[in-house]
Amino acid sequence: MKHQKIVIAAALLAMATTSQAGGLLTNTNQSVAFNRSFAREGAISIDGVYFNPAGVVFLGDGVHISLSIQNVYQTREITSSFSVPAFANTPYEYPFKLNGGAEDGSKFYKGKASAPILPSFQVAYNKGNWSLQAGFGLTGGGGKATFNSGLPSFERQVSLLPALINQQLPTFAQLLGQQETPATSYSLQSYMSGQQYDFGFQIGAAYKINEHLSVFGGARFNYIYNKYQGNITNISANVGGNNQNLYNYFDDKVKALTEKATAYQTKAAEYQAQAAAATDPTTKAQLLGAAQQFAAGAQKIAAGADKLSSSKELVKDRYLDCTQRGWGITPIIGIDYRTGKWNFGARYEFTTKFNIENDTKRDDTGQFQDGVNTPNDLPGILALGAQYEVKKNLRVMASYHYYFDKDARMDKNKQRDLAHNTQEFLAGVEWDVTPTVTVSAGGQRTLYGLGDGKYLSDLSFVTSSYSFGFGAKIKVAKNAHLNVAYFFTDYSKFNKQYDGEIKVGTQSIATKNTDIFTRTNKVLSAGIDIDL
Repeated sequence: MKHQKIVIAAALLAMATTSQAGGLLTNTNQSVAFNRSFAREGAISIDGVYFNPAGVVFLGDGVHISLSIQNVYQTREITSSFSVPAFANTPYEYPFKLNGGAEDGSKFYKGKASAPILPSFQVAYNKGNWSLQAGFGLTGGGGKATFNSGLPSFERQVSLLPALINQQLPTFAQLLGQQETPATSYSLQSYMSGQQYDFGFQIGAAYKINEHLSVFGGARFNYIYNKYQGNITNISANVGGNNQNLYNYFDDKVKALTEKATAYQTKAAEYQAQAAAATDPTTKAQLLGAAQQFAAGAQKIAAGADKLSSSKELVKDRYLDCTQRGWGITPIIGIDYRTGKWNFGARYEFTTKFNIENDTKRDDTGQFQDGVNTPNDLPGILALGAQYEVKKNLRVMASYHYYFDKDARMDKNKQRDLAHNTQEFLAGVEWDVTPTVTVSAGGQRTLYGLGDGKYLSDLSFVTSSYSFGFGAKIKVAKNAHLNVAYFFTDYSKFNKQYDGEIKVGTQSIATKNTDIFTRTNKVLSAGIDIDL
């Protein structure tokens, strides 16, 4: 794998995608009915405005409304370790051990993401052979993800500082003429929060060709809003038994070196003046020699101060406050066919190509310049489904989702690092226990094409997963049903091993890295369906 190049100033962005039950950038949990049975593309229901829009026309004449509220809680978990071959057999070979890491050199990072209220609605007006439809939901992202202790990529560069400081101590000692003690540990304060929202408003119309076949055409307007705030502050190291803020530590050294260089320049000028006044050739030569010696010393010390001043800039506090916005329109087509106890549905969403633009209030990283546009395409989706009526009160269903991720442009074309497009396999069952109570359950298998993991970083990652859900639909009025559901996702662990290269100033240091990624996801939801 090619080297990953990182600098301290470029580690302040995390993609925060919550409530994701679909592909890389897509939320498919657009109704409570989905959360309790998953496979909805073959169902005839009001939530079909999203899942099977062509089938909604078979609901009959009238107005059909569905409102859903979801509560989502997620975590992102990273176990990261790395070693520095150049520091082998020294205390600095496994740098994370210098700041609370485990004996094997690894360190655990956990981010929390939540969306207390994630709303969606679908509405359809059916008359004769026509169905006019509209829907709204967060079709991507939602909520806020926070890493209160930063991320591995934040800390890797900082963790090298004790070793790098110790390399410079002899120079400090020589230039300042004082004893310097080794650096033995480091610390920092870092924080990252990210929000990512894709607000989707969909409109369209379905037409019933005959009692068996219907078609749909429509579009979804997508408005993207992302906000990222982060910082790296108080980068410190234990030097001489005291925890030192390195910016202040280097600043003090720079001032001491500058004062010493000024004193040497003053001395050189004094000897130069004395040499000019001397009449004895031997004395004159000695004074000129002393002047040159002090001038050379001043020049050497000043050069050291300049170099140290550059190092000081690498460890100053850094902040990021960036908002991104963009929009795009997704054309959607669908078809539904029913015969006997079977119903078949299909939906195709075209790849949506658009950019998001940076609105940057502060960027100490130099990576998110104000006004810059970044590709942020939404992948196309092919969704197929079928439902079979085993009995009048028992239905089974299955669906298949295929996401065209590799056709969707991403920042730095990272979609090219995917091994294949995302696939999902879904199944569910519904049982009408009584005329007023329906219970259901379902499952989903999501397979991402992550390949060797180049696509993944601690800034943004997903892993393949299993999701399981269950719930009920309860008739609460003649024309209204209450839906409740709970689902959770069991994510696999992805072990990414790769060679890295950390650049600190002009120095590049090779590393051996391992990141183990996983997540958790829990969703509780409730909603109501109304027929008028």
